[in-house]
Parts: sequence; structure tokens; C-alpha cells
Amino acid sequence: MNAPEQNLSDGVVDWLTNGTRDERFIDNIFGEMCVRLQQAGIPLARSTLHVLIQHPQWLGARFMWSDGMREAEISRVDFDVRERSEYIGSPANEMQDGATELRENLERDPALGRKHALYDEMRAKGLTDYVAWPLYHTLGKRHLVTFATDRPGGFADAHIAALKKLLPVLALVSEIRVKNRLARTLLETYVGSHAGELILAGATRRGTGTTVRAAIMICDLRDFTKISDNWPRDDVIDLLNDYFDAMSEPIARHGGEILKFIGDGLLAIFPLSEPKACANLLHAVTEARQAMAALNERNNGTGRAPLNYGIGVHVGDVMYGNIGSSTRLDFTVIGPAVNMASRLEALTKQLGRTVLLSRTFAELVEREFELEHVGKHEVRGFSDPIELFAFHK
Repeated sequence: MNAPEQNLSDGVVDWLTNGTRDERFIDNIFGEMCVRLQQAGIPLARSTLHVLIQHPQWLGARFMWSDGMREAEISRVDFDVRERSEYIGSPANEMQDGATELRENLERDPALGRKHALYDEMRAKGLTDYVAWPLYHTLGKRHLVTFATDRPGGFADAHIAALKKLLPVLALVSEIRVKNRLARTLLETYVGSHAGELILAGATRRGTGTTVRAAIMICDLRDFTKISDNWPRDDVIDLLNDYFDAMSEPIARHGGEILKFIGDGLLAIFPLSEPKACANLLHAVTEARQAMAALNERNNGTGRAPLNYGIGVHVGDVMYGNIGSSTRLDFTVIGPAVNMASRLEALTKQLGRTVLLSRTFAELVEREFELEHVGKHEVRGFSDPIELFAFHK
């Protein structure tokens, strides 16, 4: 009996199945897969993988490999791409409309072929043949993989058969990595990068946590109830997003972590494992002030009233971990230090200051920043008056 004929991609299929278990990132796998296909005798000159992702800013990602590259290049795809010429009439457009295979002979007269700038670009680079297939993930999700060659005459039938044989395994391998990335993205989006890493590492048991010494910042928008009662819903959502952008981006830029958005407020920490954490917090506050001033100037041009806010800042030990019911947990910080920051934020309105700092925090930054001493004040929940400072820069 004759042995079954070996497919050109059998070795690559075996590697995808058994040799990629320790590789986390699909771009690395995809780049190496393309090199291995060349080594197996498939005249591959260009290949792309397009995946839809769930991300607050991006519709998807494209991984692109071309001859001579060891790693694939990654580019992110905007949500509005489907209204642009780069998408309309493209292979991705055809696949999303239900095509199951797309083959384009790039050596023939362009007037006889599909009309899209992508095909002209490939012809200009000397490519001769192009094929695209949907890549099926579970629950009907369709992604896209493409292959192109510069071989005169294009891909041979054996090359196409070999590439087709890859598809089911590439689908499985890519889905695992895309979902791993999705889990990480969702955790970063909803609980923050540091908490997300801890959760992925297995810190999911209720009541578990650790004590962290950190600078704590709590910010709250003024008169939000009045705004939400009188403004259209969509305007209120836009306002909140703009306000949180103005506050959040400087916090992230200076090493802080936002743990929670609470209505119109936010809770962030700057762990003191970073020696300049307290200074970084005030640098973030300074940039957030500037961003809020710019936002208010823009809002003024549309007749909206300026947004006012208060920030309370303290430093101390917090319990950082899982708190909640048996089926619904929150990864957050609790403790007297958090309560103090919250009380100081509430006092900003009473004392007519935007940012109030506890004495404990002020002592750590007073040599670097100009602070206003505002005296000792009663703080709800604490027996002794607390010495407070205001920060104006």
C-alpha cells in the first residue's frame, strides 16, 4: 500500500499544534508560521491576519508579514474604518459580507480584476497572486487571513492545498491567543492593569489580598445631580467621558492606577513602591487641572457651564484585594486611609479649595511643591482634627 502523499504544510501544522504552547502572542506565532511556510517550499511573499477584538478604542488589529521579516507588524483598526475607502471594496469587506474565498490573479490586466487600491499596491510590489479566506472562531465569529506570492504564475494547486490545510489549526491557535488578549484587555479596562495582572495570576479568592502603602486620590464632580437632571442623557455621558479622560490620562501617565469609577467620582492609588509616587500624584493633578481648564474652555464655546470638582489626597496603608459576595467580587482598596481621602474630598467644597492634602501626605512633598496651610479641621469619622493643606498649581 502506498503511503499517503505528504502535504507541503504538514510540518507547519504539526508545529502550530504542538510547538506553540509556550508562546503567548499571536503576532510572534504568525510571523514564525510564515517563515516556516517559506522553508517548507511555499513561495510566500506577504501574509496578513485580521482579527476583530473587543476593546474600548479599537475595532480590530492587523498582523502583517512580508518576505524578509522575522516578526509580524501590528496595526490597530479604528471603529470608523468601515466608512473609509481603505475598507470599502477591500477583501475584508468582501469577507464580512459573506465571501468564503477570494482569489485574485495580479498578473492579468488590472482592468479585468477587482478594483481596490490594495491590489494596485501589491502589483507595484511585484506580487503575482493573492488569496484570502475567512478564519472561523467559535460562535460564528469570522476573521480573515491572506496570502500572496511573487512567483511567476502565482500559487500552484499544491501551494493552495497546503495553505488551506493550515486554516483550522491556525483558527484554534489564534482564537486562544485572541481570547487571552481579550481577557487581559477587559481586565485592564474594568479593574486596571495591576489588578488585572493579579487576577490573571490567580488572585480571585474572596477575602484574599495584601497590605499596600500608597498615596490615595479621590476625585468627585460638583453638581453632577443637577447636571444629570437637566441635560440630555447623551450629553451627560459625553460630559462624563470627557471629564474622566481629563482626569485619568495624567494619572496613568504618572504611574497611578484607577481602581474604580463611582458615578461621577474616581478612586486612584499611587503605590509607594515607586519612590516618587507622591510627587507623581501631584504632577498628575497639575496636568489634570490643565486638561479640565481646556475642557471647560471648549464647553464654554457651546454654552455649557464650567465643570467643578474636588480632590482629596492622603497616604497610608490600604488593604488591596478581593471583597464582595460569594458570586460577585470587587478588586479594590479599603481601610482608614481611603476613608480619610474621601472625607478630604468632601471638605473641598466646604473650604473652597479644589485639592486638599492631609498633613501626612504633605510632609512627603512639601520640599518640592508649594502648598497652602489651611489649618486643622474636624473630619467626619475621625476623633481628632486633621491638619490640611491645599495645592493650587
